[in-house]
Amino acid sequence: MPRIVVFDEFGGPEVMHVVEEPVTEPGAGEVRVRIEAFAVNPLDQMMRAGASPAPVPLPHARLGVEGTGVVDALGPGADGLRVDDPVVIAAIADAHVRGSYADYTTLPTDQVFPRPAGLGVTDAAAIWVAFSTAYGALVEKAGMRPGDHVLVTAASGAVGRAAIQVARQIGAVPIAVTRHAARRDELLAAGAAAVVATDRENVVEAVHRHTGGAGADIVLDLVRGPGQLELLRAGRPGGTLVAAGFLDPRPTPAPESPQLTVINYRGFEHTLDPAVVRRMAAFLNAGVRLGALRPAVDEVFALTDVVEAHRRFEKGLHGGRKIVVEL
Repeated sequence: MPRIVVFDEFGGPEVMHVVEEPVTEPGAGEVRVRIEAFAVNPLDQMMRAGASPAPVPLPHARLGVEGTGVVDALGPGADGLRVDDPVVIAAIADAHVRGSYADYTTLPTDQVFPRPAGLGVTDAAAIWVAFSTAYGALVEKAGMRPGDHVLVTAASGAVGRAAIQVARQIGAVPIAVTRHAARRDELLAAGAAAVVATDRENVVEAVHRHTGGAGADIVLDLVRGPGQLELLRAGRPGGTLVAAGFLDPRPTPAPESPQLTVINYRGFEHTLDPAVVRRMAAFLNAGVRLGALRPAVDEVFALTDVVEAHRRFEKGLHGGRKIVVEL
């Protein structure tokens, strides 16, 4: 019988357990995917702990917003795909019902796209959330162009690393922000043009130094909280700050006279738009083909060890790299 990871109460990793259930037949315009691997994301942890922005009905809630696998069955009117096609899952807005922590899931056809050639199962499981977030925030929202100086906070995290690569592929100049100077060489190797370590230097002064005094054209704030005021000062007057993360739970104060346009970004507004998903998929395909886009993967677990995968995630032992579970 196919396996599904569910939880019946909110709490730590131990609330998850594996159950067996029959497969669901795909409906009109749907595709059933046999999952080969999925990645652990912050939203998974939030849902499991009862801290999700959207309500999660209990009991028997599922998890997982990204993954990869092969087409197992097609519903009526499911065009453009064939059985056994390898695919990447682009969005699971109702993860508590269709989550990717399972042997199978059934989705609308516009929520999957062909797996890029040359991308292995492990990388394919870990690429979508981080890179679609970075692309959506920087390209779709901020209109990033070649030559733009792009300040990326939480740069050692999965989305931060992806943002560095996306900026590089566009021809922009990524400036990475990290709390620890020990991460400098790692981020330079990941493609950052410069690194600002907040344990050693002032963000505003460093960014203006790296931009010839102009400031960053685009700021990708993956942290929020009180530190956003300083990021606004590091930006170029008339530039854009895109707030796309919640790493700092403290309130984000409203600036008195912002010189930048501030945009709040939500990934699902794009990943549930088929036209944007097609653009994202085309960008990913090109980047993978050129060797410009690759996720950083930490450890790979088996489905029976999904609790340990979440424990590693919660302890921060992954160092910003993606934890993958293979089935």
